[in-house]
Amino acid sequence: MSKIKLLDCTLRDGGYYNSWDFDINLIQDYLKAMDEISVDYVELGLRGFSKDGFKGACAYTTDNFINSLEIPENLNIGVMVNASDLVNHPGGVEAALSKLFAPASESPVSLVRVACHVHEFEKALPASNWLKEQGYIVGFNLMQIADRSVDEIKNLASLANDYSLDVLYFADSLGSLNPEKTSEIIQVIREVWEGPMGIHTHDNMGYALANSMRAVEESVTWIDGTVTGMGRGPGNAKTEYAVIELDNYRNKSINITPLLEIIRKNFHPMQQKYGWGTNTYYYLAGKFGIHPTYIQEMINDSRYDEKDILSVIDHLKLEGGKKFNFDTLEAARNFFMGDPVGTWNPAVEITNREVIILGTGPGIVKHKEALEEYIRVAKPYVIALNTQEYIKADLIDIRAACHPVRLMADYYIHTRLPQPLATPISMLDDKIIDVFKEKEIKDFGIKCEENTFKFEKNYCTVPTALVIAYALSIATSGNASKILLAGFDGYSSDDSRNMEMNELLMLYANSEGARSIVAITPTRYQIEKTSVYQLIGEYVK
Repeated sequence: MSKIKLLDCTLRDGGYYNSWDFDINLIQDYLKAMDEISVDYVELGLRGFSKDGFKGACAYTTDNFINSLEIPENLNIGVMVNASDLVNHPGGVEAALSKLFAPASESPVSLVRVACHVHEFEKALPASNWLKEQGYIVGFNLMQIADRSVDEIKNLASLANDYSLDVLYFADSLGSLNPEKTSEIIQVIREVWEGPMGIHTHDNMGYALANSMRAVEESVTWIDGTVTGMGRGPGNAKTEYAVIELDNYRNKSINITPLLEIIRKNFHPMQQKYGWGTNTYYYLAGKFGIHPTYIQEMINDSRYDEKDILSVIDHLKLEGGKKFNFDTLEAARNFFMGDPVGTWNPAVEITNREVIILGTGPGIVKHKEALEEYIRVAKPYVIALNTQEYIKADLIDIRAACHPVRLMADYYIHTRLPQPLATPISMLDDKIIDVFKEKEIKDFGIKCEENTFKFEKNYCTVPTALVIAYALSIATSGNASKILLAGFDGYSSDDSRNMEMNELLMLYANSEGARSIVAITPTRYQIEKTSVYQLIGEYVK
């Protein structure tokens, strides 16, 4: 068991949160802490050709950058290459490698790991021979094999036997494994692969450390960890736990104090900022084989609340979400079908009437009686957003909902609410249409186009699928005399949603055909304001 290698890949895997832009002082303190716990290899980052947006030094991890650091004498340095950078290079795998790596004798790097999806594995394997010839220790990380058949796993491991690999890793990419399943995969690989094995675990379901330790019991000798588990989505096995658990196997000197100090000073504040670590959403993603980046993106996007995230998970577990794709995420949230169409012309009901749009902010509850009185005396056309029920049902003309995920999450509530539902029903998936077949629907079409509001007879073009944009468009296409907002309180001053809403309202105000907007309950948004009590006074002397 003295052959066990502990590899820490915090700066590589954690870089998905901060674009690999780590403070140089943190990197130096981190390297010292890794040396103090006798980590065998530190994977400092990625090495590749990415040119999309700004990324920090650990996204490229060049030899020049590594040479600028003070590397402890006993610490071995590694980098990871994505197989896609190699197999998609126009000059081929070896040409790509020759651009990325000097001979190992001239480099501070001793270990190169290649991260491969199953479909890239065979094409990327020749990289191992080239890297070995240059003097590197070589590892290949097979991703997303948890749901592969026994024969597929054996075939992949068998292919590796023909190349100069020092270690064959498999990654629990979707965090869906438990210790028993981990053991089964190891045993399958062991039937055809006799070389060293490694494991990279994810913590979706809280099994990362348990899976790693089960792997050690099954003769896996390379174990990955990250400080505080910092890594994409729910993160990984925690290095600070792994080094303790592996102490009896490794028989190495360990001083964990410097590591705990940088966790307190640096990594805990970063964790509070970026939010890695397992939660119920990641647990569900692991259970249903959904790529954790879907969850990470939704958690960090203020447009998604709890119902949205759960509904997207329901969608992805049926449609498939093993490979992350931004378009798939938007489709799960926004799957409008075809060109904008609709059958309802809101002008028939609204022309020359005031429209009140009812939001869900605290102002609705606090000023409920006044709002209801104003609706009775002024008789505006009342649009309630989604399923809020603060105002009496007989005072609401329609409900508006256009967000497909929210529609699915709220379908049961909508079916029992008495008001007609304005929604782009004919543009939605058949599953949603079936759910609402007994509901009175006002079919008003929608098209999403960046920075655009357009108002047609029975459909609109909006910059976002937020329901407020849809409701404003209904009122505008309906030739409202003006639009009153109630229950749009806004958020705290440092919340980015305030800026997003202000930008949306300004874009609307500058659009052709826009009506004047006035908030009649308290709001933090930058729009005209009055009081519902003043409006009542104009009717009741």
